[in-house]
Amino acid sequence: MRVPTRIHKFAIPAIAVIAAVAIPLGVATSAAAADELIASGSLSVERSVDHSAAFFAVTARATSERAAGKVDTSSLDRQTAMLDDSEGLPAATVDALTDLVRTNTARISQELADTQAREAAAAQAAAQAAAAAAALAQANTPDGARAVARSMAASRYGWGDGQFSCLQSLWQKESGWNYKAYNKGGGATGIPQALPGSKMAAAGADWQTNAATQIAWGLSYIKGSYGSPCAAWAHSRAVNWY
Repeated sequence: MRVPTRIHKFAIPAIAVIAAVAIPLGVATSAAAADELIASGSLSVERSVDHSAAFFAVTARATSERAAGKVDTSSLDRQTAMLDDSEGLPAATVDALTDLVRTNTARISQELADTQAREAAAAQAAAQAAAAAAALAQANTPDGARAVARSMAASRYGWGDGQFSCLQSLWQKESGWNYKAYNKGGGATGIPQALPGSKMAAAGADWQTNAATQIAWGLSYIKGSYGSPCAAWAHSRAVNWY
């Protein structure tokens, strides 16, 4: 960072230099000596604007590095480069440029935070979608469908293991617990063999692809038509349909 705040390679701090010449020569003479040192470049004068410029240039570079590849930092990089080479600029110009860098750094920091928030939200949504897809795939297996049916029968209707045993036998006979089951002769569809299959849309629009939706409709049908799975199973054994 090229700023006039630095002490040159072989110079000593300004106060020490001025004090060294002030003692033997007196105040007036020492002031002239200090001017000569400044003019020769052995001693630099510190400006507050240069301290601010150095600080915000460092902050800007760090922000630019973090945002690389995610946010356009080209304007900030150009402004930071100008600050790096601002040694000969008037203080007012350095001050204005520093303010511009500070504002642009804050903007890019916010854009980076917004971008990271969107990426995190997208990642979370993708993870949730993957989990839902995995759960659906599991529920759509015969074992998964039976587990869903057991849980749903108990939570929604209070049917325990005895009723579930009848339900298991009933739907094993009807479809083998296959949500894709289709009776070509009559058109009965899905795990509960709804006729027509579109009836199951009452339980959800995804009735063709979701075993849980078919099960929800099937349990409701059994409750409304027979009162319980065991009653439906008894009817099926008697007349071969339910």
